[in-house]
Amino acid sequence: MRRALALLFVFVAVSAADVTYTRDVAPIMQAKCQQCHRPDDVAPFALMTYDDAVTYARDIQASLTLGTMPPWKPVAGFDEFQNSYAMTDDERNTVLAWIDAGTPLGDLADMPAPLPVSDNPWQLGDPDVILTAPQFTPPPDVTDTYRCFVLPTGLTDNRFIAASQVLPGNPQIVHHALMFLDETGGSSKLDGQDGQPGYDCFGGPSISSAAGGDLLQGTLLGGWAPGARTQRLPDGIGVPIPKNATIVMQVHYHPGGRGGSDQTQLGAWFADTATIQHRLLNIPVANMGFTIPANDPNYTVVAKLQTPLSAKIITVAPHMHNLGRQIKVEVVDLDGNVRPVIYIDNWDFNWQGFYTPVTPVTIPFLSTVRVTSVFDNSSNNPKNPNDPIVPVSWGERTVDEMCIAFVGVIFDNEALLPLPFSVNK
Repeated sequence: MRRALALLFVFVAVSAADVTYTRDVAPIMQAKCQQCHRPDDVAPFALMTYDDAVTYARDIQASLTLGTMPPWKPVAGFDEFQNSYAMTDDERNTVLAWIDAGTPLGDLADMPAPLPVSDNPWQLGDPDVILTAPQFTPPPDVTDTYRCFVLPTGLTDNRFIAASQVLPGNPQIVHHALMFLDETGGSSKLDGQDGQPGYDCFGGPSISSAAGGDLLQGTLLGGWAPGARTQRLPDGIGVPIPKNATIVMQVHYHPGGRGGSDQTQLGAWFADTATIQHRLLNIPVANMGFTIPANDPNYTVVAKLQTPLSAKIITVAPHMHNLGRQIKVEVVDLDGNVRPVIYIDNWDFNWQGFYTPVTPVTIPFLSTVRVTSVFDNSSNNPKNPNDPIVPVSWGERTVDEMCIAFVGVIFDNEALLPLPFSVNK
């Protein structure tokens, strides 16, 4: 037994010694880290070079060991998503072995070419329309600020968006952004009430949808987080934007003690209206009638929505606040068969976004989209905003909660949809 353990130790040591930065670690850094860890971006330090990686080797080791980085939240195997920057076990073990081996450089001939850098910040070329938020300076000593900015589109015709991109004016303090459609003009009444551009909006944009009342909180158009790659929707699919509508952009600022102002922009690329066959609709599946008891560390809330037509899920965006611990989205058909969509078993409000399944998830006729949220409303939850601990219900404030997932779907039969404006009209 001792000999076997000794041989295993030698094997592990040799394997670790064989790992080099140029051949093994640099490709991982490019694929999983450098989207955010680059100069003047939201991450606190860059990981673009060998010297960068060596300097922060112990930070990398701690983050990988604790599982806090990369901050990819969906559980592997429940469903798979495009543009994942989650590390596999092999990738994580490779980086840890490299650090344990003393961070060897390796042969420079093995170094991969640097990631391409374009002078144009817009990833798909110049957008068809650019909406610019007013300049805003979040307080540097406040950990997280959520600010909504009112952006009139100026559109004189109904259009379809094929792709969108958020361009932070100050990438070091912009954590993520969500875009909502305001068809009622409610956001303009909130704009600037505190003497600054926009308005505070932690839980949501505080506007109602013309189609769905308060439940929709304004139709969610899309979202952005550092490292996200801009993609056009598949041919024939577009997000509908009615004429004269206003977009509300909720920006999450995470200054980390860094001062400075920001003026974030939203760029959009239009689809050819004549070719659109399906509207991508972000449908909220929500439970607004729950109350989480005080001191309950494991309270489950379920939201359900039965779909009247067969459809396909193109994107999904789960959402809770700080009491949330787990959230799962599934499709249950009439026979009880369950199709997984997304599962996050370690929810973090500060790391949320839109996820695009590699293969669209089919929703058969009269199936139910089910959202299951688990909350910890106890003093053992370090993120609990309430002191003393109190019962918590649905609401937009920091001290409230939500159980909701925005499911981006296309319906198989567009002609049966009673929606704001029709395809090819």
